[in-house]
Amino acid sequence: MIRTQIQLTETQAQALRVQARLQERSMADLVRESVSEYLARHHVVEHGELARRALALAGRFRSGCRDLAEDHDRYLDEAFDS
Repeated sequence: MIRTQIQLTETQAQALRVQARLQERSMADLVRESVSEYLARHHVVEHGELARRALALAGRFRSGCRDLAEDHDRYLDEAFDS
């Protein structure tokens, strides 16, 4: 594990101490759990992974338009005007 310092408000620190005592756990353990839950909810996909996903999808679907490559601007205009 990596040691780090955080600053809490008095209210946060007191509430955390109470919860730690009630759950018979350390404050650090509650903070680690909270950070893990936050990161799970706000998962950030790295640029390289996004690029890999995009490349994996390229060419896998058909639009049904034979002239899409030449007339893509017209199709985009039509899609956004609807």
